Amino acid sequence: QPQGAKYYQDAILTLGDITLSPNAIHEVGLQEVERISAEMDDILKAQGYAEGTVGERMIGLTEEERFLYPDSKEGRQQLLNDLNGYIEAITVKMAPLFKSKPPYDVEVRAFPVEIQDGAPGGQYTPPAVDGSKPGIYWINLKDMKANPTYRLKTLTYHEANPGHHWQVALNLSLDELPFLRRTAPYNAYVEGWALYSELVAKEIGMYENDPFGDLGRLQAELFRAVRLVVDTGLHHKRWTREQAIEYMANTTGNARSDVVSEIERYMAWPGQALGYKLGMLKIVQLRENARSELGEKFDLAEFHDVVLLGGAVPIVVLEEKINRWIESKKS
Repeated sequence: QPQGAKYYQDAILTLGDITLSPNAIHEVGLQEVERISAEMDDILKAQGYAEGTVGERMIGLTEEERFLYPDSKEGRQQLLNDLNGYIEAITVKMAPLFKSKPPYDVEVRAFPVEIQDGAPGGQYTPPAVDGSKPGIYWINLKDMKANPTYRLKTLTYHEANPGHHWQVALNLSLDELPFLRRTAPYNAYVEGWALYSELVAKEIGMYENDPFGDLGRLQAELFRAVRLVVDTGLHHKRWTREQAIEYMANTTGNARSDVVSEIERYMAWPGQALGYKLGMLKIVQLRENARSELGEKFDLAEFHDVVLLGGAVPIVVLEEKINRWIESKKS
């Protein structure tokens, strides 16, 4: 398109909330793909899966009956019951690290059959401000093979608690803020927080004695790292649709039905997919910088409050907030 390169750089700033060039982001993606793939390889080998690429071995896991819910009404209901159980368990476990709690409930629902063909694997919609409608964590149950058991914990932590629901519903409840700030949709902040939440779940022990669940977490993180590669590949390096699909499917081992809809989304919405991993990397960087600067004065629960209270903000504003908090703790 005319001035397409300038348009894409603007999309990176608007949706990725970063001033890096497409080439630099592409390289960050490749490095993260290599790191995460190596961690997945270690787990797979430890569980007796040593043959083939990481992607090939992950595809193979989706064919194993032990990781699949029955493709039936009962199987779908059992899946929904398990997701509710994951929410209840992590909400209890995360309590010491999150001082402020949203007043709204979250509910798990399957996408209606009428729209599931074009819907993503999972999605979150906010509650009504007056509490008449809960936050809803939607899951796509069209293709049960796309929902192996080892992937569902991570999806739940991303969409519900401590991910989208916790952040969005908490922001919505901040009556002291102007309504626009309570509903601000800054992409890198919102999606970066949800991906960061997956890491927090790992750190508080939600995958203890669950190597396949941890493998699912890494696969989800790999999926977001691959987004950096394919989004810049499509819009900067001029990859074809088919080239991007092949790379993502072969690297992640995700169901091809998921991959095709993902790639077509990136084609139609340049830059949006960058926010997840770039936002998460920045939040982790800010956390570790605060930990290093404050030493024994560092309080993770307080850090989470600084990030969450005040509503979604551009990443540069979040960095300023964290830096001010660090200085206030030093004095």
